[in-house]
Amino acid sequence: MKSNSLLLLLLLGTSTAVAAEPDPIDPAPTAKDWEAIAKLPDWSGIWSPDVRDQFAQMKTNPPPWTPEIAKQIDFLAAEEKAGRPKGLFVDCLPEGMPSWMLITHNAFEALYSPGRVTFLGESDGDRLRRIYTDGRPHPDDPDPSFHGHSIGHWEGDTLVVDTVGIFPETYLAIDEAIGVPNNGDMHVVEHIHLVDAGTLHDDLEITAPHILTHPWKTTRTYFRQRARKFDIIEGECLQGSFTEGKDKDGNAVFVPVPLTHDGNQAPHSP
Repeated sequence: MKSNSLLLLLLLGTSTAVAAEPDPIDPAPTAKDWEAIAKLPDWSGIWSPDVRDQFAQMKTNPPPWTPEIAKQIDFLAAEEKAGRPKGLFVDCLPEGMPSWMLITHNAFEALYSPGRVTFLGESDGDRLRRIYTDGRPHPDDPDPSFHGHSIGHWEGDTLVVDTVGIFPETYLAIDEAIGVPNNGDMHVVEHIHLVDAGTLHDDLEITAPHILTHPWKTTRTYFRQRARKFDIIEGECLQGSFTEGKDKDGNAVFVPVPLTHDGNQAPHSP
């Protein structure tokens, strides 16, 4: 009997030793959690990018490309100037990070909830960034995605965001026709803060060891819009690739139209 009991204890002990740690459970937000949100900076409204400043920084503060990548960038710039822009995003895959914050021409809004800041934007079939502020670390081996895995914390009125796990295919772009894939190991740190009541700055530090000689620091500016007419709308990235038509049963459908390699509609053939 004693030997059977000892065997049972050994088996139980072994089972306990190899049991996997349970997944953390997010507790339901409390009233105190929601009250804490009221103490955060007011980022309400819609934020529109300063597109003129984006173009200005192409000349005044370009990324520190490696020599090999600089040749590719020069070629893309020449093609754009000649009227043959590559069109980095004509396939309607998400621009991803950090290109969304660097070159977007579309507005976004920020939503606060306990343990998270969510960015919602137009284009790309509706952009979405989740920035976790609940103290979690990055996963040991994050699944790559277009926007990566973002964790943040507040330093006073500044949201500090750390992003890893970005697809190597995701572009580091300075406009919609000039940019290259980051080729892996990209790391983005942002300090997002109000400059005044109507201006938001995103100070970025981008490390991309396969395409940059050293980390690139740059700032993007957004202006607040409160009028309802500026509400963001759903993205329609692929809608220009279709025209309205009818199927054989008379149902309303979208019909594909021929496109050129740069995503524009092909000339109509009589």
